[in-house]
Amino acid sequence: MKKILVIGIGAGDPEYVTIQAVNALNRVDTFFIMDKGEEKAKLIELRREICRRYIRNDRYRFVEADSPEWSRKTDDYQATVGNLNRDKQAIFERLIGAALKDGECGAFLIWGDPILYDSTIRILDAIARGGRHDFEFEVIPGISSIQALAAKHKTTLNSIGQPVEITTGRRLAEGFPEKVDSVVVMLDAENTYRRFLGQDIDIYWGAYVGTSDEILISGKLDDVADEIQRVRTEARAANGWIMDTYLLRRNGGAG
Repeated sequence: MKKILVIGIGAGDPEYVTIQAVNALNRVDTFFIMDKGEEKAKLIELRREICRRYIRNDRYRFVEADSPEWSRKTDDYQATVGNLNRDKQAIFERLIGAALKDGECGAFLIWGDPILYDSTIRILDAIARGGRHDFEFEVIPGISSIQALAAKHKTTLNSIGQPVEITTGRRLAEGFPEKVDSVVVMLDAENTYRRFLGQDIDIYWGAYVGTSDEILISGKLDDVADEIQRVRTEARAANGWIMDTYLLRRNGGAG
């Protein structure tokens, strides 16, 4: 039987890789790399650097495949992501079938943590249920950008005894979630935090957290919203892409 490892490699700093992940890396024969184009070549290089740093043998290999293209600007986000995952599933099946021998171990190196806004687990589960490939898979957690963001800003995610909600920019646009004072926002391409100007809210924002390109800004939302938007626009133009996360906290929530 083939073995697939889904390994969380953290939010950018190679030192975020856990000991469990290091041990998992050393079990792998083939690493599957999804190429998202020249603009995100740094993400591939980081994966290679992690392997060079932590693997204690030279028997592993990389197999790359182009990641399917898609647009976040869609009226039916669920259907669009469903189609994307269908296309990814076809690629994953091809990789598992052609690039991995019986008894070998393959791995997907997942940015941050595999359970958070990543579909690799869902896709592998669908393949396993399809029955065309005989394999089992294991998930190794990683340090997410959310954890790294809070640590970098020296803050907590939630107020004392209160919940925290993790959501997307698309959902945040529908309004600040009820019954929480702390909201972590991911996948926001529209600077949705600006909808809450004029309210007494603090923001802790970070881009490329854990990497050499890291940018951190925090303060009262009214005071720093323009700076965040400007810096974010400049960083995206300079790098061709941006990966950012932020925490919004209604004032009065004690850490």
